[in-house]
Amino acid sequence: MPRSLFCNELCDSLRLFATAFGGRLAASSGLSRNTMLDNAPRTDDLPRHCTFEPADWRILARHWYPVAELREVEDKKLVGAVLLDEKLVVYKVDETVVVANDICTHRGVPLTLGSNPDSTGVRCAYHGLQFGKNGRCVKVPAHPDGAIPNKLHLKSYPVEIRYGLVWTCLRPEEGETAPKMPLMPHWDEAGFQQINVPPFDIAGFAGRQVEGFLDVAHFAFIHTETFADPDNPVVPPYVAKPTDYGFEVEYWSTVGNYPSSKAHLTPKDYQWLRHFRCSPPFTAHLTVHFPDGGKLSILNAASPISARKTRLFCPIARNFDTHLPVQDVYDFNHKVFAEDAGMVEQQKPENLPLDPRLEAHIPADLSSINYRRSLRDMGLSHFFIA
Repeated sequence: MPRSLFCNELCDSLRLFATAFGGRLAASSGLSRNTMLDNAPRTDDLPRHCTFEPADWRILARHWYPVAELREVEDKKLVGAVLLDEKLVVYKVDETVVVANDICTHRGVPLTLGSNPDSTGVRCAYHGLQFGKNGRCVKVPAHPDGAIPNKLHLKSYPVEIRYGLVWTCLRPEEGETAPKMPLMPHWDEAGFQQINVPPFDIAGFAGRQVEGFLDVAHFAFIHTETFADPDNPVVPPYVAKPTDYGFEVEYWSTVGNYPSSKAHLTPKDYQWLRHFRCSPPFTAHLTVHFPDGGKLSILNAASPISARKTRLFCPIARNFDTHLPVQDVYDFNHKVFAEDAGMVEQQKPENLPLDPRLEAHIPADLSSINYRRSLRDMGLSHFFIA
């Protein structure tokens, strides 16, 4: 390289460096300060290698999803997550949980390779840059006395702590029409035990998983090792009612909900009530009414890692058997999840057809049909049949 050209490039680099650290050379560089310091991604930017159709991703990104268990973040101080193909880092600063893009703004190293042992902010493993609340860069070890430009701050997202989980939204909106956090009845009620079943990964689409959670016709064929009766496959009629968050169903049947080893505890002729509440796109809730006033509240929060992978979070609240080991609850539910995953991971097409003409239906599919209609009404399109 000719010496003069080398010198010019070196000078340009030094000008950029000085400006980035509060120097006064921005004007002479020919670039405006706003142009140089504004690192905010465009709101229509999509994650790299996005597996969703752009329009569908933007609709889904308006909603809230869990990305980590709070107890895991508190224990490890730093965990990684992926939501809608966006790689995230979740960390604690004092008592505040931060969700941000998992990439250091300096040289692009994943922050999940770093550390946060004292909860003062995640440190990048490469050059030690430290990021605190709201993803703000708070320390540049190579220049401890220099001003820190906005360009070094992380892209961070809003955080809600609900039901023992860390929730976030990639494209939050404000106003009455902004999507709300899904509700979980009984979680905060006196007398209810709170249990967070460890997350369960599924190599399938979140929509297929949620539809399976709402489906009452598969019990007698898939869940016979856990709670269902293979000789009781009939689905009694039920009705779906619209709500301001989606729809709900009250389903009465004689299919018990005790583990198979305890099925004898069901009183003779007892009618089980299962109350489903569906909050599209990927959250549903079930209250199972047990004998003697027992209630089991289950939140099925399917967090879409991508269009082909799902991490299922499942907070549970119950007002009976509260003295029994929670490990039994973990084991039982993971067995149920695995039974469902065996079907969800094999379904074709991989995603969920929203055009009712693309699959055959039976009367027992009323919840499924309402779920698909809800997704279609949100404006979601053909990626569900990819």
